[in-house]
Amino acid sequence: MSSSLPRRLALLVASIVLSGAATAGCTRGTADDGRAPLPGHTPPSESPKAKDDFPSAETTGLRPGPSLRKVGEVNVLRPGAVVENLEVHGKLNIKADNVTVRNVRVIGEGDWSIIQAKGASGAVIEDCEISGDGVVRAQWGVLNQGGDITVRRANIHTVANSIGTGQGLIEDSYMYDFKKYPGDHVTGPQINGSPEKGQTLTIRHNTILNQISQTSAISIYQDFSRAHDVLIERNLLGGGGYTIYGGKGKFGTPTNIRIVGNVFTRRLFPKGGFWGPLAYFDAKGQGNLFENNVWEGTGEPIAP
Repeated sequence: MSSSLPRRLALLVASIVLSGAATAGCTRGTADDGRAPLPGHTPPSESPKAKDDFPSAETTGLRPGPSLRKVGEVNVLRPGAVVENLEVHGKLNIKADNVTVRNVRVIGEGDWSIIQAKGASGAVIEDCEISGDGVVRAQWGVLNQGGDITVRRANIHTVANSIGTGQGLIEDSYMYDFKKYPGDHVTGPQINGSPEKGQTLTIRHNTILNQISQTSAISIYQDFSRAHDVLIERNLLGGGGYTIYGGKGKFGTPTNIRIVGNVFTRRLFPKGGFWGPLAYFDAKGQGNLFENNVWEGTGEPIAP
């Protein structure tokens, strides 16, 4: 561990279970430009008061309790490690299986804030605040180059892309106040191909609001392989060029792309996204569904 850095805190290389005690101060309020409040801290057992409530600053992010210990870049090398109660300035790199990251604030920079590296699997990231600092470019909030991953009750903001993964579970999280740097395509959860064999991706009960007029709230692409086995359900979605990119692409007809029971909002753009709510969805693909999706406020159905 280095003793000092001019711009960053001491470097912590974690090859053991990391833990800290102590409490993190937190503030709430609305920015002068009308953006969403800063993250609030609520116990992880709390849930929205009504069944149709969606995640917000009040139900995601850090929990009340111990203060966060400030550290620099973290490398997690021990399988089954628990990383908690830290404020990480730099990257948090998961390089082992079955790592849990809980009640951690990561202020990242460069290509990612948190990564599950290739060869690692089983990461659970919950009750965390993940962001850039708004000055230095931070592309991905969470980038998964490995196997299965779970992101739960995360508060993700001030990044160009909130989550990149082909498989796993993303639920009960709040993604908002995206940041565009030159050359960026700005997205919420982004899938660049297909899940690994035997895996699926579920994006369930999140609030994803991309206030920038490109690219999306959720993108399913075929950059590397044919898209299949993605479930997008019960989310509150808005913004981007199109709110959802639905998986159609060069590697063949997508299958089992199910976009079900979501609420699209016009809070950011009159058409949901700048151009509309949906693009590149193939209704003819086997198992593909776009149903029970409605506009916020009116309940008016949205056609694919």
